[in-house]
Amino acid sequence: MWKIGMCSVTFRGKTIDEIIKLASEADLHSIEWAGDVHVPPGDTAQARYTAQMTKEAGLGVSSYGSYYKAGAEHHATPFPAVLETAEELDAPSIRIWAGVKGSEDVGPEERKQVVRDIQDAATHAQSKGVGIHLEYHGGTLTDTAESARQLMEEIDHPNVQLYWQPAVGLSMEERLSSIETVKPWIKHVHVFFWWGTTRYPLQEGREEWKAYLRHIPDDKSRFAMLEFVQNDDPTQFLCDAAELRDLIADL
Repeated sequence: MWKIGMCSVTFRGKTIDEIIKLASEADLHSIEWAGDVHVPPGDTAQARYTAQMTKEAGLGVSSYGSYYKAGAEHHATPFPAVLETAEELDAPSIRIWAGVKGSEDVGPEERKQVVRDIQDAATHAQSKGVGIHLEYHGGTLTDTAESARQLMEEIDHPNVQLYWQPAVGLSMEERLSSIETVKPWIKHVHVFFWWGTTRYPLQEGREEWKAYLRHIPDDKSRFAMLEFVQNDDPTQFLCDAAELRDLIADL
């Protein structure tokens, strides 16, 4: 059975306590805590506080949503500090980004550097019992299903998996095809419903999302994480959470 969570980045303007309250009200299983605002890398005290408050609310931490970008020449926070923060957060995995350029804009040597950086991060994290998951996103080497598959084959590391989310600008059929292309590596899914870049209630995308989730193998450790609700509205978020619970129960 899928587990249902949320990405704290959905509400950047809310405090940790406010997000925990909202996740509890929505009857979620977990939270992916964002590294750009709620749990900054290197702030281990904030990570410990967040872990404690999340646990006391009866929620889990699905992952640490970091903004570590593999292959980048300079990082504000090196990966060991990101990993330490994830450990203090009690996160079982870290989301990182596959570089800073799209697949069409990266040369062979740059691509190799991204691969090496991800492999190094994965090996380091594995020694701490923490997984590495790559964001499935434009402007990185996971901007197409084909590039993402090639990247995972190049990395060839047991501690690296992929997120999946509906790529902007593709049809439902193209998105289903992308799932098939990267299916062996999919771990978690970011859930939202857009037409173009305009956000809509998840209810309007129910049949589309039912098709996506049916194509991804069920796994008791896999999370469907809500993100990007219409108008950044907490009420809409609660409606989307109820819709996702009902949709998963109906699968």
